[in-house]
Amino acid sequence: QDLQFILDIFSNKVLKLSCHPYGCRVVQRLLEHCLENQTHGLLTELLVHTEQLLQDQYGNYVVQHVLDHGEALHKSRIVTAVSGRVVPLSQHKFASNVVEKCVSNATSVERSSLIKEICQDDSDSVCSSLAVMIKDQYANYVVQKMIDTADDEDLSVLMSKIRSHISTLHKFAYGKHILAKLESYYAKHTLM
Repeated sequence: QDLQFILDIFSNKVLKLSCHPYGCRVVQRLLEHCLENQTHGLLTELLVHTEQLLQDQYGNYVVQHVLDHGEALHKSRIVTAVSGRVVPLSQHKFASNVVEKCVSNATSVERSSLIKEICQDDSDSVCSSLAVMIKDQYANYVVQKMIDTADDEDLSVLMSKIRSHISTLHKFAYGKHILAKLESYYAKHTLM
């Protein structure tokens, strides 16, 4: 109740404040310390601007905060905003952090859908979504998070698709992390 006056001031200014180096921290604290009925307007406004916020150097932290601490409904709305755009958002310096959080905080069905999105095209091609992601300085972290959080079925598909890119993985410093996960997986499941 003590914070209601701040929420009133923030009304219709959430996008601007979330994109500010100090404002983004205030928005996160409001989400933590206000009652659910108080944050409804704030969250509604945030979710309308998810697209802009997840690509902003400060706004992405607010979106990540909702993914880590928000209600399932709000998390799903953010995952839906990312869905269908996993590759380009994963290649973005700030949005890639949000995509990682989406993978971590998604329901198992949502996570599976995000993984399938990058595995659906011709994964053996050097132009495939997965090939692009494992070579990218930001997107490779999203692939690593997918490996770490996938269920057995999705992990099997993902590792099978990654396996065809072993030679590419050796060429990139950050490919070594994925390669280590690949080798560990196949050491446990079969011989490479």
